[in-house]
Amino acid sequence: MQTSLPSLPARLRGLPRPVWLTPKVFRVEVLAGLVVGLALIPEAISFSVIAGVDPKVGLFAACTMAMVIAFVGGRPAMISASTGAVALVVAPVARQYGLSHLIATVMLAGVFQIVLGSLGVAKLMRFVPRSVMVGFVNALGILLFTAQIPNLHDVPWAVYPLVVAGLAMMVFLPRITKAVPAPLVAIVILTVITTAAGIAVPTVGDKGKLPSSLPVPGLPDVPFSLHTLTVIAPYALAMALVGLMESLMTAKLVDEITDTRSNKTRESIGQGIANIVTGFFGGMGGCAMIGQTMINVKNGARTRLSTFLAGFFLLILCIVLGPVVSDIPMAALVAVMVLVSVGTFDWHSVRPATVRRMPVGETAVMVITVAVVVATGNLSIGVVVGSVTAMVIFARRVAHLVNVTSVGDPEGDSVVYAVTGALFFASSNDLVNRFDYAGDPGTVVIDLTDAHVWDASSVAALDAITAKYADRGKSVEIIGLNTESAKMHSSLSGELTGGK
Repeated sequence: MQTSLPSLPARLRGLPRPVWLTPKVFRVEVLAGLVVGLALIPEAISFSVIAGVDPKVGLFAACTMAMVIAFVGGRPAMISASTGAVALVVAPVARQYGLSHLIATVMLAGVFQIVLGSLGVAKLMRFVPRSVMVGFVNALGILLFTAQIPNLHDVPWAVYPLVVAGLAMMVFLPRITKAVPAPLVAIVILTVITTAAGIAVPTVGDKGKLPSSLPVPGLPDVPFSLHTLTVIAPYALAMALVGLMESLMTAKLVDEITDTRSNKTRESIGQGIANIVTGFFGGMGGCAMIGQTMINVKNGARTRLSTFLAGFFLLILCIVLGPVVSDIPMAALVAVMVLVSVGTFDWHSVRPATVRRMPVGETAVMVITVAVVVATGNLSIGVVVGSVTAMVIFARRVAHLVNVTSVGDPEGDSVVYAVTGALFFASSNDLVNRFDYAGDPGTVVIDLTDAHVWDASSVAALDAITAKYADRGKSVEIIGLNTESAKMHSSLSGELTGGK
């Protein structure tokens, strides 16, 4: 007997509904996206000024980056848009060669990010220690706060009570209700107050003119030549590296805050795709935006919907509601960012009790990371310097864990040296000096049962020890090598000097 297939709607009803379609989650995602969209406007305009381009270039970049990364990125709820770090990198291109070369740089940077992501650059994140991550978070909190100082300097006195009022609303309103994000309420109320009362304070419109039409897609008007490539390639590579560093660090931070995992390789490739699309629409490119991501996550957003809506709302706010958005007082957005900066800083890490328990090296790495980031204003440089410092401290610490003990033969015919610990470039440097070449008997046994040979430096050290004994007519036998150590020793021993 032939049975009829169920109708399409019936089959769809049998499928699990996406989590963001549930009313509660949908409301949270929409409202969080709206708050982030509002917060993106002054930031995008400011970064456009840094890059030396029209404000609409930064705003279009924020719109397209957010909407595209919502589909191709690997970290839900993370916001990507035009950023200060990227603006600093591409600013020389805009100044010297113009907007078209800048857009070409952005698109080439996207290609580099796709290549780097495909090659597994995201796996390097495992080498970023916790102390660097804590320093990154604390430096982020400081930068978010200090970035608001220009908006509080040489301004009308009314700005200060407005900021205090905004902070008060965001602190106390969640204790009454969390149905609507407190930052959104603060922005709306302060805008109504300043507009209705005619209070003259700096507004979003003072940062720059908002665009009134959609961006026109197209390729940059530059000569497709080797000369163009040599001009933009260095800047494109720098932008790709800086963008990936900030994006992957932000993704790792959101992973910890939300207790979820994200696909860092997909995020790396997604950043590249988003930058190519952004360049195609005339934007200045960007990467993960840490401050706006924190706003999004702190307001409860956890899905890609809030990321997409942040870019979509930004586009609508600029083109459709430009006059209204222009009247938003900067004091409201300053209050939002100040609260975010305070919430971002890891206050537990600087408590005296925590500092006393923490190893000195760990604290030093955190402080160095914070100091470099604050001094340079670049999170990527701080992370690299902090990670290198942590590796040096670790290498010095492990180098001192190598121990050499000797056990002599009662008949005096041989001696056994037991070596314990990890043998690598740092620990093997002084290994040669731990043996008594003149006083030892004719047969020397080096037992590496409790050691591991990690690199060529260690093999070269063992060869040097063997050679020193051979010069005195004595023989050396190396025993106890594990499988990996034996493989490295057999392949490199005797091949590391040019004397053969």
